[in-house]
Amino acid sequence: MNHLNGYDVEDLREGMSASFSKTITEADIVLFAGVSGDNNAVHTNEEFAATTQFGGRIAHGFLTASVISAAVANRLPGPGTVYLGQQLRFKAPVRPGDTVHATVTVKSVDLVKARVTLETVCRVRNVVVIDGEALVMTTSSARRAAQAAADNKGV
Repeated sequence: MNHLNGYDVEDLREGMSASFSKTITEADIVLFAGVSGDNNAVHTNEEFAATTQFGGRIAHGFLTASVISAAVANRLPGPGTVYLGQQLRFKAPVRPGDTVHATVTVKSVDLVKARVTLETVCRVRNVVVIDGEALVMTTSSARRAAQAAADNKGV
């Protein structure tokens, strides 16, 4: 583990998983619309949204996907992890008040590059609302040790 309690690449194994959950609130949707500039009426206007195939307002897809980011940053691999890519498939809508459960599972580990491929899934009441795959760069105890040795030699 690194000093921030995140997993180093050397600590990770295929099949390891972790989850993070968040209830999507009205405030989250309004704030996300403001921060992102995505003011699509399907997210912000109940009267309009009621006329769509969703029958009411839905959360932004990327707001929902941000729960995956929280699982990566806070759980697995955790603090010190940097996103390199994320593939997403939006499967079902998320509504205000829904609790999103994001689970990340280690699919593969590249020790040399300190990269990890994660399966990413978001569920609401056991319904998959997003699935995909992330590529992240993690911290490395071997790299820290090599850097410390180099620093001690005055390199």
